Amino acid sequence: MAIPFRHSAGFGKRIEYWIIGRMLKEGMDVYVPLVDDHAVDAIVRRKDGSIALVQIKARSSTVASGDAALFAAIPHEHREDYWFVFYSERLDTTWLMSSQEFIAEAVQNKTGKNVGLRSIWFNGKRTDKKTGVKSEYVKDRYLRYVVTDFSRLATGK
Repeated sequence: MAIPFRHSAGFGKRIEYWIIGRMLKEGMDVYVPLVDDHAVDAIVRRKDGSIALVQIKARSSTVASGDAALFAAIPHEHREDYWFVFYSERLDTTWLMSSQEFIAEAVQNKTGKNVGLRSIWFNGKRTDKKTGVKSEYVKDRYLRYVVTDFSRLATGK
């Protein structure tokens, strides 16, 4: 059965608000811009008065097998105190990266229609040798970015 367009089209916005809700539950001061012209989905004001700009990216459970945590064609150049929150619904996993970490870990396209854009693939895919069942998993190199709370964002460290 096909996923209704209305459901899939609103997925990203629903996850943005869900992530923001998680931040609010942690006691963070979160502000939401009315317009997303600058790739900012949320602004966090820390207790010390500094602010963090946050971009939220999400992948639904309906994406192709193997792509549960593939985030591609992201335009980005380093921005001070700018953070990415990535969420994979199928893996039920959240990653938090600073702008600098994202640039260090992501691949930047050198040619083609997406030249200059960046991609990051947090998951791998493996086949169980006994059962033949394929499964997705978080790549070991990205486990350090997996979070269950936003304390790192709240402190900026």
